[in-house]
Amino acid sequence: MSQRELTPEERERVVALALDLARAGRGDELLEFVDHGLPIDVVDGDGNTLLMLAAYHGHSDTVRRLLTAGADPNLRNGRDQSVVAGALFKGEREIVRLLVEAGSDLDAGTPTARQAAEMFGQQALLDG
Repeated sequence: MSQRELTPEERERVVALALDLARAGRGDELLEFVDHGLPIDVVDGDGNTLLMLAAYHGHSDTVRRLLTAGADPNLRNGRDQSVVAGALFKGEREIVRLLVEAGSDLDAGTPTARQAAEMFGQQALLDG
């Protein structure tokens, strides 16, 4: 039995559900969507990825799992914000560490992660 293509409305609902799962840190369910063909770097209307939403909401296990599954730690949203700058803003030490280890560019985006760390008094998070 072959699978049919999703309609645009169905795809929109699937993406919205996946984005909500990322915000909630529900990695098991989220990765089932990815395993069934949802692009790991799918974005919402503002350009936020699953990784960005999981990181911003403090879900380090989900961030780790998304990175392991191939999520790009250097994508920026529609406001040119990087995942790592958002994690620095939120003071998420473990997530910053995971993103840096995954190769996040600390000099990309507006503000850059280095600038965000300075602005929000989080330089220690970049020092290890």
